[in-house]
Amino acid sequence: MTELLIAFSAGLISFLSPCVLPLIPGYISYISGTTYNELLETKIKLSPLIFFTLGFSIVFILFGAAATFIGQLFLSYSNELRIAAGIIIIIFSLHILGFLNLKFFNYEKRFQVSNNNSFFGPILLGMAFGFGWTPCIGPILGSILVLATTEESLIRGIILLCFYSFGLAIPFILSGLLIQKFIGVSNKLKSKMKLIVNISGYLLLVTGVLILTNQLQALGFYLIEYFPILQKLG
Repeated sequence: MTELLIAFSAGLISFLSPCVLPLIPGYISYISGTTYNELLETKIKLSPLIFFTLGFSIVFILFGAAATFIGQLFLSYSNELRIAAGIIIIIFSLHILGFLNLKFFNYEKRFQVSNNNSFFGPILLGMAFGFGWTPCIGPILGSILVLATTEESLIRGIILLCFYSFGLAIPFILSGLLIQKFIGVSNKLKSKMKLIVNISGYLLLVTGVLILTNQLQALGFYLIEYFPILQKLG
């Protein structure tokens, strides 16, 4: 249960990252076939937004399934794998906070996908997003994938990345449907971007420490004790 909440929160944080949030109007403009100025007056259709999120969700879920499968191969070393996962997540958090500089996260690869009126265009663009946008969501997504390697079953790993995808997809869809309000809010959030990045870094740091010290499940039991409704998510 705790892992699912962490994954969903990581998806929300990814949406707020500096290389996603400012580009949302551009993506919505592209997949809806409108110009930026038209966004201020046009009501965006729901279907291309859903197809776009479906595209990057497919990629992330496949990543999660692969990570869990690899973890299953080393099941006899589950304790060592947990320790390694905690250390890696801590390293990712230190990169986000600026204490480390992991150069392989300091580039981005973009894919150009031809737009069309079918549902394939938004899906392909969403998949390109999933594969190519690594600088900001890379450490966050990487942490969830590392967490997926510690899951006990392939289904659990897939569910974990489903929750991560939901965390990224839900605000994306809402921002498209409410694009006029979103543009105003996102402009205000730009000045708070450093704070958002720091919060995400410290949340990952805490998660890494909990995994390293084998206290993540203990946190889950604590949350269930005080919020019984969360048990249904398990």
